Amino acid sequence: MKIIIAGDGEVGFHIAKLLSDEHHDITIVDPHRDLLEMLESQTDLLTITGDSTSVSVLESAGVTEADLLISVVHDERVNIVTAVLGKKLGAKRTICRVNNPEFLQPENKAMLKSLGVDSVISPESIAAREVIDLLNQTAATEVFDFSGGKLSLFLIKLDQNAKVINRTLSQVALDYPALAFRAVAIHRQGKTIIPRGDDRFLVDDLAYVITKPEGIDQMIALSGKTRIDIKNVMIIGGGRIGRLSAMSLEHDFNLKVIDISRERCEQLGSFLTKTLVINGDARDMTLLEDEGVRNMDAVIAVTRDSETNILICLMARKYGVRRTIALVENITFIDIAQNMGIDTIINKKLITASHIVRFTLDAQVTSIKCLNGVDADVLEFLVKEKSQVTHKRIRDIKFPSNAIIGGLVRNNEGLIAIGDLEVLPNDKVVVFSLPEAMSRVDKLFN
Repeated sequence: MKIIIAGDGEVGFHIAKLLSDEHHDITIVDPHRDLLEMLESQTDLLTITGDSTSVSVLESAGVTEADLLISVVHDERVNIVTAVLGKKLGAKRTICRVNNPEFLQPENKAMLKSLGVDSVISPESIAAREVIDLLNQTAATEVFDFSGGKLSLFLIKLDQNAKVINRTLSQVALDYPALAFRAVAIHRQGKTIIPRGDDRFLVDDLAYVITKPEGIDQMIALSGKTRIDIKNVMIIGGGRIGRLSAMSLEHDFNLKVIDISRERCEQLGSFLTKTLVINGDARDMTLLEDEGVRNMDAVIAVTRDSETNILICLMARKYGVRRTIALVENITFIDIAQNMGIDTIINKKLITASHIVRFTLDAQVTSIKCLNGVDADVLEFLVKEKSQVTHKRIRDIKFPSNAIIGGLVRNNEGLIAIGDLEVLPNDKVVVFSLPEAMSRVDKLFN
């Protein structure tokens, strides 16, 4: 697939590196020559220095033959113009990043589509949605729903209280034959394992589990976790993610928002009706103590600075806060932050990638989640009549060793994958895949 990516920094570069592993023909358009030189030294990608709203620049990038044009510049106006021009010049599909959630409203998405923008993504809106979901599923480090919650992916960190510690998957299955969930991956000491029957769960493992709604309580019990009763919540950072999160949370929780900008605090105070907005520097421990951080059930740090967010969450843990969520934009910090005890990491680059990767696959993907801190994806494929998996039992499908089927949704009902389960046309199949298996998985479902 020929792909053009218009960016102005790390988001575009991350997407390019991710897609380059799938052997696409990728061209990067970016106004910063020094950044492109760095990228050229690390990859074989074609780069063009210039403004993506220039017709001549887009034509130099080969837009007339492009299968996909992606614009993820920080300025949404540039992204919209780039997508519109690209479509008019011949790009088959266009995707652009927007910051204003207004563009996600159906009537506005339809308007943009009529202009040539096939798909829009707002990483900040998705990040805020993740924050809300995580406060509702407090036993998990990460949660993602497929088919409206008919199946869900949970990330659980196992400690010594977990009932599955030192037990193999086969032993757990024998002891609990009617499980409504399945472990699809274990992340251990920086390595991701697709578990088989003789693999054991160990302390500090990060277990990725596909579950039906009725399996959530039993899964939490076996993992030794308990749900936290969240009442008091503190949000650090009143930018787009903090604002959108607060707007959704203030009617259900006792909420405080702290931001260092007086002007932003005044803006927040004008439309947050039940939230206490505080102007101050949350890195000041005295301020946190004065604002009752010891009494908080959850602290959410979503400032623009990853180090600040990590520091604040670690301080919150010191004060006894049981639920911490940090926005970490530097991907290299994610694994470190998780190992330091922060419950959940949110990364906008991975959020953006999750939306975009599906458009580069030949098979029909209805949902995809690029995971934090682990180089892997979870995808929901719609099964086609003539695909290689159709009318086959799961045990008979020649699936790559670095991927696994976790479950499927049929007739609006979630089913956990077992060997004798037959895959039928129009099923939605949830697959956990490492990067090296992605192309093979894609072919199986195409």
